[in-house]
Amino acid sequence: MLIVPEALIAGLVTPEDAFAAVEATFAAMARNDAYNFPVIREALGEGRQYGFKSGLDRAGNIMGVKAGGYFPGNAARGMINHQSSVFLFDPETGLPTAMVGGNLLTALRTAAASAISIDRLARKGAKVLGIVGAGHQAGFQLRAAARIRKFDKVVAWNYHPDMLPKLGEIAAELGLPFEAVSLEQLGAAADVIITITSSPAASLLDKHVRPGTHLACMGTDTIGKQEVEPALLARARVFTDEVAQSVSIGEAQHAIAGGLIKAENITPIGAVIAGLAKGRQSDTEITLFDGTGVGLQDLAVASAAVERAVAQGVAIDVKV
Repeated sequence: MLIVPEALIAGLVTPEDAFAAVEATFAAMARNDAYNFPVIREALGEGRQYGFKSGLDRAGNIMGVKAGGYFPGNAARGMINHQSSVFLFDPETGLPTAMVGGNLLTALRTAAASAISIDRLARKGAKVLGIVGAGHQAGFQLRAAARIRKFDKVVAWNYHPDMLPKLGEIAAELGLPFEAVSLEQLGAAADVIITITSSPAASLLDKHVRPGTHLACMGTDTIGKQEVEPALLARARVFTDEVAQSVSIGEAQHAIAGGLIKAENITPIGAVIAGLAKGRQSDTEITLFDGTGVGLQDLAVASAAVERAVAQGVAIDVKV
């Protein structure tokens, strides 16, 4: 079995690698060449979450599981709140093939998913990027979005405003003007909005969002989480990484529970990538990507990390 430690990941997998791996995975899912197993998620108390995401990609010959979760007390310990590891197995024999550090990979694959949605669904003339949230993941989201589109400006809002200057520093590195704004101002200015929070209640409301906006809602991945008002999903064309997760643990769970939309109203982004479904159909349409984070994303980027580690001779070989 090969081990690729967390410390090596930054030198092995680029954001471009993550984009390509996740995009291929979404397309494989749409063609029924890959599927995710049911998610297991457990609340540990005090805001801590732990669980497992797993799946099988026949086209990529990848099978495995990501184990990890959210531990809000980690920041005070000098660690990031999200902690995870990815385990890969031979689909034919079940033998373990690799253990891979999953923290940076999770950030890269999450950012890649929203960037893919922007690439496929945002208006061609989108110039202003809005970000709701300013935690660890927000910087990855900003960098990934800026690689896909030439934005003129970034506007952002966070429940804790004192966290926004750090995001502003990243915008400055990218040569983008940055402004901290209210949610009303953000919705009025932004052509693309990324929400990346761990909120239990909606912050972005239907009235905040104007026609033609694309939203990538990336924070809701557990029962009870919520970033946007359900009425917004009823007004938008909704896309997702996986419909089953969208309606059960994603942003769509609330709109489904309220009877505002049905599961059949939600389109997998992979179907758009594979040419099996249409994306945006007008400049006035609101498109919303419900990014729940599927296990196959993690397996794809972990597999890429292992391949690169072997090629560079840095993978640790452990006999089991």
